[in-house]
Amino acid sequence: MARLTKKQKEAVAKIDKSKFYSLSEASALVKEISNAKFDASVDIAVRLGVDPKKANQMVRGVVSLPHGTGKDVKVLALVTPDKEQEAKDAGADFVGLNEYLDKIKGGWTDVDVIITMPSVMGKLGPLGRVLGPRGLMPNPKTGTVTMDIAKAVSEVKAGKIDFKVDKSGVIHAAIGKVSFSADKIEGNAKELLSTLLKLKPTAAKGTYVKSIFMSSTMSPSIAVDSKAAVN
Repeated sequence: MARLTKKQKEAVAKIDKSKFYSLSEASALVKEISNAKFDASVDIAVRLGVDPKKANQMVRGVVSLPHGTGKDVKVLALVTPDKEQEAKDAGADFVGLNEYLDKIKGGWTDVDVIITMPSVMGKLGPLGRVLGPRGLMPNPKTGTVTMDIAKAVSEVKAGKIDFKVDKSGVIHAAIGKVSFSADKIEGNAKELLSTLLKLKPTAAKGTYVKSIFMSSTMSPSIAVDSKAAVN
């Protein structure tokens, strides 16, 4: 096991492992224990009482974080010429079609989100092996396949994120930066949790939100009182 550095030991010492913190307390503490030399991301991991192997218990959705992600999201808009100006005006970083399809075929994936139109999806199918594993394949369910390109680009730039339960039943999401105020971190966390509650599958039985942990990049995790956080 790797030995902890002095700063890591100090961070661990500030966390009471026997305690479940309120969202407010965790949001303040995560700032205190972060010792990265850069503006670290604040992440939340929510374990759900679902079986992701069953289609009727899959939890997937989108949420617009009220205070944004703190990240400069690079957006590629794969659109026909008549939609290019709309995408550019909305703030898309890369706009075009065939030239970017060729770049992706060559292995280029230097973007965070791809937004496209229904008529273009047929051209993206063959690129599934490149885009799928990187989570870049556009999907109507996440609002990234749409005719309203301007709205989709603006929402992603403003802090809209998509999430999907993993095979272990856990939702992982970045909800801000350590430079955010504790109130903004808490506000983003509450918005995500509220969205997850609305998406509870009817087939899910027993406790839905089993545990919540908050952490920043390279910091230890903080256990959050899940019962209080979702009520």
